[in-house]
Amino acid sequence: MKGQSSVRLVAIIVLLLPFLLGGCSDFFGKSSPEPSASEKSTDVPSPDPSNAPDSSGGVTAYLSAWERLDYEGMYALLSPFVKKDLTEEQFVKRYQKIYDALEVSNLVVTALPAEHQTSDGAGTEGTAVTGAGTAVKGFTYHVTMDTAEGSISFNNQGRVRKTVEDGVTSWLIDWNPSYIFPGMEEGDTVRIEKTQAVRGEIVDRNGNPLAVNVEAAQLGIVPSKLGDSADTVKASMAKKLGMAVQDIDRKLGASWVKPNLFVPIAVVVDDAVKDELVALPGVSAQKVMVRRYPLGEVAAHLIGYIGEINADELKMREAQGYKAGDMIGKAGLELTLETQLRGTSGKAAVIVDRSGVRKSVVAGQDAIDGATYKLTIDSALQQAIYEEVKADEASVAAIQPVTGEVLALLSSPSYDPNAFVQGVSKEQYQQWNEDPRHPFLNRFSRTYAPGSSFKVITAAIGIDSGALDPDRAKEISGLTWKKDSSWGKYYVKRVHDVNPVDLSQALVYSDNIYFAQTALAIGKKQFAAGAARFGIGEPLPLSYPLSASQLAGGGGAPSGDIQLADSGYGQGQVAMTTLHVAFAYSALANGGNIAYPQLSEADSAFAGKLWKEQAMSADTAERVKADLVKAVASPEGVGHGAYIAGASIAGKTGTAELKASKGTEGQENGWFVGFNADDPQLLISMMIENVQGRGGSRYVAPKVKRVFEQIK
Repeated sequence: MKGQSSVRLVAIIVLLLPFLLGGCSDFFGKSSPEPSASEKSTDVPSPDPSNAPDSSGGVTAYLSAWERLDYEGMYALLSPFVKKDLTEEQFVKRYQKIYDALEVSNLVVTALPAEHQTSDGAGTEGTAVTGAGTAVKGFTYHVTMDTAEGSISFNNQGRVRKTVEDGVTSWLIDWNPSYIFPGMEEGDTVRIEKTQAVRGEIVDRNGNPLAVNVEAAQLGIVPSKLGDSADTVKASMAKKLGMAVQDIDRKLGASWVKPNLFVPIAVVVDDAVKDELVALPGVSAQKVMVRRYPLGEVAAHLIGYIGEINADELKMREAQGYKAGDMIGKAGLELTLETQLRGTSGKAAVIVDRSGVRKSVVAGQDAIDGATYKLTIDSALQQAIYEEVKADEASVAAIQPVTGEVLALLSSPSYDPNAFVQGVSKEQYQQWNEDPRHPFLNRFSRTYAPGSSFKVITAAIGIDSGALDPDRAKEISGLTWKKDSSWGKYYVKRVHDVNPVDLSQALVYSDNIYFAQTALAIGKKQFAAGAARFGIGEPLPLSYPLSASQLAGGGGAPSGDIQLADSGYGQGQVAMTTLHVAFAYSALANGGNIAYPQLSEADSAFAGKLWKEQAMSADTAERVKADLVKAVASPEGVGHGAYIAGASIAGKTGTAELKASKGTEGQENGWFVGFNADDPQLLISMMIENVQGRGGSRYVAPKVKRVFEQIK
């Protein structure tokens, strides 16, 4: 967890190394030593300040050259006492190394007026005389610059020394290392420190870990230490790590590898495995922080995983500070929340003394750790649902229907995201990638024909539009029906020959003909407008990217009567995610309203708000909800497989047929959507592919029932 993993990697780039100046190793040279008697540049032991030449011209010229980055011009204005221990090449190189490394730009250097001056022995208002009789004057200047580590701004002091050469008196710069940055002394260096931000973690509603940082062992090989045991060591490592020897050879054969370098092979979190392998010749381990996904395949598609940035990703994100070798979100929330989870690395230019001890920060910022995301997901519920569908090709969403909190979101079959962090083997990846059930496919992010689960929406639109009288029994004879001869050979088919049939019976027996006729009675325009009240045609307002639902191709209304009739029972071109179906049903438990979807604490601003107000009327919600309780409680009901004695489970089955034409065999996807009408704390929307030959939607209902029985 983060409390155990605040390990920061500090990359130190030394910008300034001490120069060897004769017998002196001081990079910066000496600060203007007092001259000997033979070096004195004035014949006057105690000059009269009132007669001293003006020193401002030399200061102005020096600061102007500095602002232009004219280092040679700056050096020409230094006093002889500086120059004797500091060559022009050394002086120029110092500034260039610092400024180039800091990427200095927009440099402005200005002299401060007299009222801002502080004297170094003397201010500009007067002249001091050193012990050796040499006159000096102080001046103060202001520096601002932009650097790669941020803006730098400071006031600093300098001084000029009176110099007489060939009878000409001048005031030259008495330079020392502190002119570069305040506080810099002989022997000090400037270096860049980089501090890696800790990636934010992801936890569930109860704080249980979903994506966390843990300490692990990076196992590697030093080729020169393998000796004659190379083949044996590689074979042992490969077997223990579940990888191929060829994978190890490929890593050892990289172009950068040298005999004495540590070559990373794999990351392990199991100490027993680490201890066993480091006992082998040439194998060693280094501590690293890695991402860990405690739920593994149970939440793989939702949480995703991170991996090393590839060339294409680097090209897109280089401007954001990414570099080769960085880890980046590859899928799921790790990808969606990459910017927030990644944080901001720290980077600073600091002054350090001869011992490497930091003295001061010239510019920069501390690392800002990534944000921790607390999801509304319930890990226990996610696990319970996954156990029911892990052998199926399924999409499942569970919500709190009144608050709008998403409690579970999963896709099956799945994969273990930890394998990608530790280094997935070629064989394992190939197995997943070639699996005909497509474990990498995120089914909950995709839309499917909702089949008969859509009949609830058709019923609500019909009642609220006045096109459907729920108490009037319709005369429907036989198992097939078509509007008229204009439909040719096309027809609508139902499973149970019930006649007459009202809304309650139509939901109990899931009568396709009843709802096809209802859709026609509503009409295309009104049907589309009613569906829009449920958000159909727009994406769910969540940070996680989900496909937008649709009523018909192109986002419009059904194109004709046949498509309209088919849409009435969730076929035609109707397509919805399991999560969107769940929110549509939530109106039944919420007085006809749909709460605003929430997936994390970041969505808490929407708590208590509505996404869709009065998707159906409150009276309609109560009527349809009561009918769905009957559809489960009745032994004849197609949803009876979800019946729990003592609980009022309201639910609806659905079987979506994917066929090339009527009368042919094809794939069938089974649905069940349900909640406890007396205590609407949990609503589950489950879709399982390929239920043909397994009882259709009747295969799904018992799975939802078992989840309800486990979660109290």
